[in-house]
Amino acid sequence: MDRMATDDILAVSGGKEGEGRRALITGLRGFTARYLAQELSAAGYRVFGTVMPGDELGPDIHPVDLCDRAAVAAMVEEVRPDVVAHLAGIAFVAHTNVEMIYKVNVVGTRNLLEALAAGQHRPTSVLLASSANIYGNASVPVIDESVAPAPANDYAVSKLAMEYMARLWMDKLPITIARPFNYSGVGQSENFLLPKIVSHFRRNERRIELGNLAIARDFSDVRMVARSYRRLLAVAPAGEAFNVCSGTSHSLANLIDMMSEIAGYHIDVQVNPAFVRANDVLQLSGSNGKLAAVIGQLDPTPLSDTLRWMYQA
Repeated sequence: MDRMATDDILAVSGGKEGEGRRALITGLRGFTARYLAQELSAAGYRVFGTVMPGDELGPDIHPVDLCDRAAVAAMVEEVRPDVVAHLAGIAFVAHTNVEMIYKVNVVGTRNLLEALAAGQHRPTSVLLASSANIYGNASVPVIDESVAPAPANDYAVSKLAMEYMARLWMDKLPITIARPFNYSGVGQSENFLLPKIVSHFRRNERRIELGNLAIARDFSDVRMVARSYRRLLAVAPAGEAFNVCSGTSHSLANLIDMMSEIAGYHIDVQVNPAFVRANDVLQLSGSNGKLAAVIGQLDPTPLSDTLRWMYQA
């Protein structure tokens, strides 16, 4: 069903979508959460967040380990959120602690959903950040939400398991699943591909070691991803899953060419076998048609602009 974009709804109503409302972001110290918090604050929400115990605290920030069921329940009862963006989790595909991947991404999410469903104040929207990695090496050139999942690594399996587990709560909570493809921006760890490439050029290094040069990815700007999450929280399409992507894929060679033009020099690319994973997903290119039909025009940032932003930061 066609819907007006959130921004258009706000223009008609003359108000702010989050005025007088409380938003909870789990994993507030994470890369994406920083940008989503800015989006939600600008939209009028009072933003609360969770961090791991021992992290630096601030106003409306709650230290809680999502694997601690009682602590999660106490936090939810105190915050009483109107909307929830669940971003906390293990986000690095090559994370070596497999047990922790499943515990955090599945059990931690279940603890949160259980607490939200049991609370006296029910949220109007709960966004769960999954991943396009659940599609694995799909045999179609462009992946939409109808493509059957075929996860190829433990991270992807954990995210798909989280999605299936969340179905147990969809009769109690307005849950929306976001499946972001690759995205990047200022502040992302150099464990990830684009920050690694950009940082080499920023340091004027003459050589870089990469993994499989055959891989191609659909890269988005983190600011577009944060806008999409905010809009999904506003329109609350419960029970649905949405790809969050630009709709365009870029090869590693293309990325290097873009950065060479931005930095003004060419870098020597060497393939390091240690960085080549046997279960690597070779191509991820997504369709964002379903998302745009619900939240309105996406206006993806050109990848060259995102890379320049990161390079000049």
